[in-house]
Amino acid sequence: MSLQIGLNPIFDGMAPSPTLHINQAVASMWSAGETVYHMGFGESRFPVHPLLERALNEHAHTKSYLPALGLAELRDAVARYYSQHLGVTFRSDQVIVGPGSKALIYALQMSLQAQLFLPSPSWVSYAPQAQLLGKPVTYIPSQVDGGYQLNLTALDRMIPDPSVSQSLLIINSPNNPTGQMLDRGFLLELAEFCRERGLLVISDEIYFRVDHGDEPHVSLARFYPEGTFVLGGLSKHLSLGGWRFGVALVPDSEQGMATLDAMEIIASEIWSAVAAPVQHAAITAYSGTPEIEQYIVDCSIIHGRRTRFLAEELGRIGFTCTTPHGGFYLTANCNRWAGKLASRDVNTSADLAMYLLENHHIASLPCDAFGLPPETLSLRLATSYLDMETDRKAETLLNLYRGGINPDAFMNEAHHPNTHACLAAFKQFADSLKQ
Repeated sequence: MSLQIGLNPIFDGMAPSPTLHINQAVASMWSAGETVYHMGFGESRFPVHPLLERALNEHAHTKSYLPALGLAELRDAVARYYSQHLGVTFRSDQVIVGPGSKALIYALQMSLQAQLFLPSPSWVSYAPQAQLLGKPVTYIPSQVDGGYQLNLTALDRMIPDPSVSQSLLIINSPNNPTGQMLDRGFLLELAEFCRERGLLVISDEIYFRVDHGDEPHVSLARFYPEGTFVLGGLSKHLSLGGWRFGVALVPDSEQGMATLDAMEIIASEIWSAVAAPVQHAAITAYSGTPEIEQYIVDCSIIHGRRTRFLAEELGRIGFTCTTPHGGFYLTANCNRWAGKLASRDVNTSADLAMYLLENHHIASLPCDAFGLPPETLSLRLATSYLDMETDRKAETLLNLYRGGINPDAFMNEAHHPNTHACLAAFKQFADSLKQ
């Protein structure tokens, strides 16, 4: 008799994260010698700051298990750093560290008995995490011509009476996949809305230091501290994705601290503790050292120049693009060419992404993975890999910027050949639809 392995039916219809899948697929294509313009995966590519590299090396010998909540000194540093940058007072006992903010968002969803509501579009892992936990997920519809903005009227129609069940909203600003930021006026409105309806909020602020310099990041926690869980980490503004380090800051309330207790239980039973050398190095990352802070500003401005340039050029070609103010993403829509695309059997965003990859060597992610209806012909385009495919290329661009190069010259073809080649491929695609 052969051994039968029964899988949990919760995995039916699920697949690995599309962001990780496209990155692995492009790596395989590159290894085979194929030309691919990689806009499918977002990862800040700049070199590790020397002070952080030194801090990690100096603590390579630290090998013992650390507390599940994190080193006391690190939690102090995180609380001070977020208090300074968000304008909200946090104490160290409101902080937990984890192996990436993704793990902490999952632990937080596990801790809260609440139905999940997501803006459309939203980052690809929020909904699958809820599905793994057996929690219902509701997407709040948005409009392409409205810039995919969160619609509170639509949300109000969807959320249940708070006396019946608890509801949870996840927001992300700067946003993945649009690159947009929630401004102070909207956050004030959202805070009042959530307070009146008893709505809990996970504010995913992993990109909060990657603003492009023209619009300041504002946290919902400034206006709704009692109901906002702030998530962050080191991966985006310090180019440390592979270090797998994240933070969560809970509300200063009895309920908030009870949630932290639940997350500590989850941490102790699943990942035990973040790697000790990484925690020690993270203390330096949150120290506010001027050299590191300037590095963060430099890298963020470079992300901004590159992302804005691509959004503007794609707009000239004919795509309907979001206006990015942070991070290294934009969302591009092709609904205006829906008829022509349908004649080529391109009817969904997934069809569109595959068509661009097969015919124009452009890797992207379809926005149905982010919660938009499949027939909405929208793509998430990440700008962080073009012309920074290797560590050396990324360091070269950082040094070029630090040398004081003119912004227009910085983005010319001599310094960004793959960016311009990718735009030429997009133009060839668009021109073929105009014939």
